[in-house]
Amino acid sequence: MNNQVIDILSLEEQNILLQIARDAIVAVTHQQRPILNDDLKHPVFKEKFGAFVTLHKNKHLRGCIGYVQAVKPLLETIIEMSEAAALRDPRFDPVEHHEVDDLEIEISVLTPMQRLNNIDEIHIGEHGLYIEKGYRRGLLLPQVASENEWNVEIFLQHTCIKAGLNKSAWKDQNADIYIFSAQIFNEPGK
Repeated sequence: MNNQVIDILSLEEQNILLQIARDAIVAVTHQQRPILNDDLKHPVFKEKFGAFVTLHKNKHLRGCIGYVQAVKPLLETIIEMSEAAALRDPRFDPVEHHEVDDLEIEISVLTPMQRLNNIDEIHIGEHGLYIEKGYRRGLLLPQVASENEWNVEIFLQHTCIKAGLNKSAWKDQNADIYIFSAQIFNEPGK
């Protein structure tokens, strides 16, 4: 991967997806089904991408769930992951309807994974990490290393910990490590 800004979606498309994510969270916190609007005129929404929806409340993580791989059209993925981040992140109680106005929504649309050959290929702020060893898997989005001011080795260690592995498992030849990039965007004014 080269060192450039990932530009998958236009600003208009980003804003539409953020509103769809918010609408989905409002619906599911009121025990309603999110509405899937298939008439949208943006072909990119029908393309398959891995994506994560991250929720913050008062600058603290409130939920984050996504698809690592491109398994569904982007629009469906955003709706499904918005609902999942609000209700099914096992680290948090489900979001309640009175909290929705206080949530800040962030979406990360992922590029395909590329197997890491050398840790020198990792660029903090540009790449996210995904590690697999045995049945354990862990992923950290690109913004996590930047927000925490980690270097490459600390980023690798935390990805291992996220997978439930020893922090030095990334050095094991049986560990498979992948890098990816993401277009990351938040609601305007949040």
